[in-house]
Amino acid sequence: MAIGTASSRLSGRSGRPRRARSREDASPLLAVVAWIVALIAFFPVLYMVLTGFKTETAAVDLPPKLIFMPTLENYRAIFRIDFLPFFRNSLVASLVSTAIVMLLGIPAAYALALHPPKKAKDVLFFFISTKFLPPAGVIVPLYIIFRDANLLGTIQGLVILYTAMNLPIAIWMLRSFFEDIPRDVLDAARVDGAGLLREMTQIVLPMVVPGLVAATFLAIIFAWNEFFFAVSLASVGSPTVPIFMVKFVTSEGLFWAKLSASCTMAVLPIVLLGWVAQRQLVRGLSMGAVK
Repeated sequence: MAIGTASSRLSGRSGRPRRARSREDASPLLAVVAWIVALIAFFPVLYMVLTGFKTETAAVDLPPKLIFMPTLENYRAIFRIDFLPFFRNSLVASLVSTAIVMLLGIPAAYALALHPPKKAKDVLFFFISTKFLPPAGVIVPLYIIFRDANLLGTIQGLVILYTAMNLPIAIWMLRSFFEDIPRDVLDAARVDGAGLLREMTQIVLPMVVPGLVAATFLAIIFAWNEFFFAVSLASVGSPTVPIFMVKFVTSEGLFWAKLSASCTMAVLPIVLLGWVAQRQLVRGLSMGAVK
């Protein structure tokens, strides 16, 4: 028995360093694989950016050239054909609709998560059921409503539409973050005399900052990238950035260099916003709040 115990101890001691060494040997390989996958995923974006600095002739060369003489003519052409009004329309529609979405979605998600009514599941299903229909299935009644309300071709119409489009998703996302808040923290605040407004603004919201940022970021992306409703309801009067890019898809062919430059300008604000908010796009600030 003593010999068996001693041998098991020796094997355990020798096994742990062996496993540790295997993990250490595998870590450089995993890092190389991760970099290869990241470069493959990033290559289309890199190629789009590089194509924006090529001439139209160089943009269609086969095989494509990664080393070339860059030019800014495509970006000059974009601004010569009034890119800024399209950009302004997208910016206003995205930011205003997102602000309204958060203003309405935070109280709704807070009530459904922390003070749920009797049929909270039915309410949640109703919210998400509005996303079941494809956009083509609702475009005719929406067009009639917008026509009768004088909202065709207006920023106000896009703001209302994007708010209705993103509000259900924001409520579902925010509700999941509110549900993760430790109830002990809320009970302690109520014992200390915190009212509903103070509980929400000073305790709940600071603990779900990553959720707020993630929901805001997602609402902005959905509104910024939306094309079908914008081209159907606001292409004349208040066109957005996705509509601007269609200018370079003509019967004469595709203007790849100008299209790539306009795509680069379209994704740049979202990339910068994600880079600024990257630290907050992590869930879990509420973990460890109870001591």
